[in-house]
Order: sequence, then structure tokens, then C-alpha cells
Amino acid sequence: MGNKIVLVSDDSDFFEYIGTKLELRKSDKLFEFSFDDIPDKIDFLQTAVIIVNSESSAEKTLDFLNLFNGTPIIVSAYNDDDGYRRKCFRAGAFDFMTILIPDSEFRARMIPALTVASLLEKNLQYRDVLVRNEILDSENEVFIDYNYILDKNLEEINTSDKKAVFGAISPNEKTKFLLNPMIIESAILNNIRKNDILMNYAPNKYFLLMFDIDLNSAQKVWSKIVKQLPQKIYAGFANIHSQKRQQLINEALNKLHEAINTDKFVVNTSTTPVDVLNTLQGGNSTYSNFKLFKKEFGKKITQTLTPVFYQIQQKYENELQGVIIDYITGDGFGMFNLKGKYSSASFRLTSPGFSKITIDITSQKDSNTIDAKRITLDPDELEKGLLEDLLEQFISEYKRSDKNDS
Repeated sequence: MGNKIVLVSDDSDFFEYIGTKLELRKSDKLFEFSFDDIPDKIDFLQTAVIIVNSESSAEKTLDFLNLFNGTPIIVSAYNDDDGYRRKCFRAGAFDFMTILIPDSEFRARMIPALTVASLLEKNLQYRDVLVRNEILDSENEVFIDYNYILDKNLEEINTSDKKAVFGAISPNEKTKFLLNPMIIESAILNNIRKNDILMNYAPNKYFLLMFDIDLNSAQKVWSKIVKQLPQKIYAGFANIHSQKRQQLINEALNKLHEAINTDKFVVNTSTTPVDVLNTLQGGNSTYSNFKLFKKEFGKKITQTLTPVFYQIQQKYENELQGVIIDYITGDGFGMFNLKGKYSSASFRLTSPGFSKITIDITSQKDSNTIDAKRITLDPDELEKGLLEDLLEQFISEYKRSDKNDS
């Protein structure tokens, strides 16, 4: 692959002079711009080696360096002014050389810059692949195929002694549409480390994977993030310790909705099993017989399912063109269905034995391709916020599958 080299100057003689120093191959591409051309060329210049002539426009050069921080830029000056050299390096210059530098040294010092530009170009191509496959968002560093990202990283985390924390993040129902996603994402990305991973699982809702950190440190980071947002936002964090992906997601979502419901930060500090019957009975003998218990249990589930299923159906029936969305609820069970031209999917919630909640998710692309997974919850964990998030995940996965099939 050829190199992309850009000369920037307001002096036409500079272009001719530097052109004689470059030993260009047939595959190399050379471009010449004045400073006034730059605003329209920003995207084009980010993966090039740029040589800037600064003699008559020192301030423009410093502004240019700040604009393209990270791009390999060589400043070419007529005079070797040590003070100006230091300013250029502080502004992000890759190298600084005078116009009278010998040709052999000039070409030798070009090699590291060309190497960096090549890496930037490859990174851009890799990013394009991730965006096309809906793994990475096109606007920022937020991953949207969290299944792929989690499966890839959990395998490594669970086979090592490294600490890691997984979080679920969301505004509450009143404020979730008042916050611009870019505001949320910028606040989070500006406070986490480069190797930490932010993933989007529903509108304005995120998963966060943080490496080499414990729950106390995660709470401190989150406290900083919350202060930078104009509306209240919540998080639930869990230590990663040999859980499977869906187990970890459920754990973090449970803590998130506990935080929303209690309006505070909550982590998974308790490992005490839940006394399901005592929880549902409210610690007294109201449920004096099994029939009454069964009736109240089924009523609790139905009252949770019906409004959430209806809300999600209304939200997506116009967005999912050509997809039939329907649902049914009954005594202790419910089913939410999606049926498109090329694929279908079902979200079925049941309560076998009345001691647990089982969610079976199936998706079918054709008669020979059926995928299935199961989520198990304690009855006290089932509440509207968690159910909404699980349905949002279910629809997000269906949309990706249906798009790929079409």
C-alpha cells in the first residue's frame, strides 16, 4: 500500500523544494494544500504524513498541530529557532527540521512518520469493518455488539487472576430521554481508561467493562462521572468471577434497578441466598395455603408483564417495519413475539414451581437454524425496569439478525 504525504504551506516554492527531497514510489500519493484548504480536509488528513511549512505562519502552524494531535506532522522551518521548536513539540509535532536538512537525513527521519501513518490507516480500516458489522458505533468508541465483546473478554478474565468489574448504566424513566447519548458517552469515556470498554445495549443504556479495578475503585470513578452529567444517572456494578455472560448481565442489571429504585449506588456485596417464599409472603402468614400463594404469585407476574409488554410493543411497532409484534400474558406466564419476513423470535417467561422465573429466548432464521438461551431469576428480582432491559436486549439482537438475513 502506498504512502499518503501532504504538504501544507502558503509558499508555493516550498512545494517544489520538498518535492525534490521525497523519493516517491508509484503507489505513493502527494497532495499540496494551503492553510485555508484545511477545514475541508480534516478527515482526509488524519492518516497522512503531513509536512508543514511554518515560516510565514507560525501561529497557524501551532493551531494546526493542536487540531491534528496524534497525526504524524513534521514542521519544516527556515530557521532553527529553539524556542519555536519547543512550542511545536508541546503542541504535538512529530518532528521538527530546518529546510536545509540534507536529503539523506530528511528521508531517514520520514520513515518513523510513515510507519505511524500506516498504523493509523490500518486502524481506520479495522474500525470501518467493526462499524459495518455493527460491533462499534460510527460516532465514537462505544461498542454495540456487547455479546461479542463480553464473550471475547470474559474467557480471558475468567482464566486469569486479574480483577475486573462489569457495570450496567441507565438514567431513570423520567430522565432517560432528557440526556443526549453523546453527553453520557463523553462523560464516561473521559473518566475511564483506554482499555476499558463501553457498550450500548439500548437507547441511553450501557454496559461498562473495567479492567484491573475493584468495586470500591469503580464506585469512585462512577462518582466522578455522575457529577459531570446534567441529569441523574444510575449504575449497578458486579465483580467478575467465573460467571457466564448472561449471568453477569443479569447480576449487573439487578443492581442497576436496585440503585434506581433506592436512588443510590448499589454493588453486589451480598451472597446470601434469597428466601423466596418469605420475600413474597412479606414475612408473615398471609399466604396460608398453596392455592392462595399460587394465585398471588401469578398475579404479581402478570401485573409486571402486561404493562411492560404493551409499552415495548408501542415503542417498536413503527420502528420495526415489516415485523409483527404481539404478546400474550396469563396466570404466571407471558410471551412476547417478533415475526419478520426472514426470521422470528420469542421471549417466553414462565414460573415453574413458583420458586423461580425462567425466561426462554428462541430465534429462528429458517427451519434448520434455531438459537435458544435461558435466563433464570429469583422471583424478587423480577421488576419492570429489569424486564424492560431484557426485552430491549432481545429486540436489539433480533434487529441485527434480521438485518443480516435480509
